[in-house]
Amino acid sequence: DRATIVATVYEGRADTAEGLLGPALPWAAAERGDDYQAILAERATPAAVNGARINLGTFTDRAELPEVAVQLEQQLEAAGFIVEQDVREYQFIEADALDGAFDAFILSRATVLDSGDPVAYMYSDFACEGSFNISQFCDSVVDEALQKAAALPAGTERREAIIAAEAEILARDAAIPMLHERVIQGEAAGVEGAARDPRERTLVTGDTRVKQ
Repeated sequence: DRATIVATVYEGRADTAEGLLGPALPWAAAERGDDYQAILAERATPAAVNGARINLGTFTDRAELPEVAVQLEQQLEAAGFIVEQDVREYQFIEADALDGAFDAFILSRATVLDSGDPVAYMYSDFACEGSFNISQFCDSVVDEALQKAAALPAGTERREAIIAAEAEILARDAAIPMLHERVIQGEAAGVEGAARDPRERTLVTGDTRVKQ
């Protein structure tokens, strides 16, 4: 129940996720058409839950994530799972996460990274040779989709290929997107031309002015 997590933990300052890519890439939602839904329809049918145990990990460096873990534990237990939480500082939990020590791991992830390219994020997290593949996921169809997207120049075809790769990843339940945080930016009175950057990398540019 992503809406409950957004309403309680984030006090409404987030958007429920429809995919891996959120409102920071406004073209993504428009690309999720019939072909996208057809791929998602291939998702495996959930099995009955009979007290299955889940080792759920997350980290304390983002203050909201332990609260998300509590909410998620309650929801999973209501569905019949037995949940054990493991919450630590990121520096003490990353190695275990990358080694596949958890059944599920709650992660806050920048989906455009420093490059601004979502393909780089998807390859890092979901390719067989990905450097940040916490889900221990490897699938030849997804690798092929990512390679196709990476080879295309910027434009409509590349965007379509990116969303097709997203659908293939989600159809295999390699990740379950929960929400997209909103960037909150405060500007003092008199500031003009401040940059609005969803990656929070660029705030002041040559066009930024402060009225005296």
